[in-house]
Amino acid sequence: MARGNDARRARATRSAGLVPLVIGLASAAALTGAAYITVDSASCGSPAQYIRHDSHVELVGGCVDGAKLPATGTQQAGGVVHGNYNP
Repeated sequence: MARGNDARRARATRSAGLVPLVIGLASAAALTGAAYITVDSASCGSPAQYIRHDSHVELVGGCVDGAKLPATGTQQAGGVVHGNYNP
């Protein structure tokens, strides 16, 4: 009779270990689907691209609104001025 209990206990342990795995896979699939839908629904007029000029790189296009960025040469945290920062 002891052997029958060991077999049932082993089966119960395997199925108990399988439940967290299934829950983990289901939550990963749900998060992946949510991320895909979020990225798919984010609409931009044109995809952004970086263009290299003589001495700097410029971001052209995309969803960045230049009017909302700080002006060039403004004071940053700690009073440090970054004059070469061109958004």
